[in-house]
Amino acid sequence: MNSFSARAASVIPDPTPTVPDQAGGLLTILNWASGIGLILGVLGVIIVGIGMVIQLQRGEGAQAIGKLGWVLMGCIIISGSSGIVRAFV
Repeated sequence: MNSFSARAASVIPDPTPTVPDQAGGLLTILNWASGIGLILGVLGVIIVGIGMVIQLQRGEGAQAIGKLGWVLMGCIIISGSSGIVRAFV
């Protein structure tokens, strides 16, 4: 390792994020919103599954696969939202 890269690596700070004490209420709201979103995501998967069963009996089952994809994408975004935000900040 040359001296330039060693010097540059020693200058780059490595901050550790801390949550201020005043943010307790906001964190509670975010936790509730995340929990409610995941519960609604599970409910959405159940509803799409019921719709798929009904549509398969009618012979139109392929249309429900797209709806299931959207519901699962929403669940992935909700569950990974903190990581997504952390990647951009």
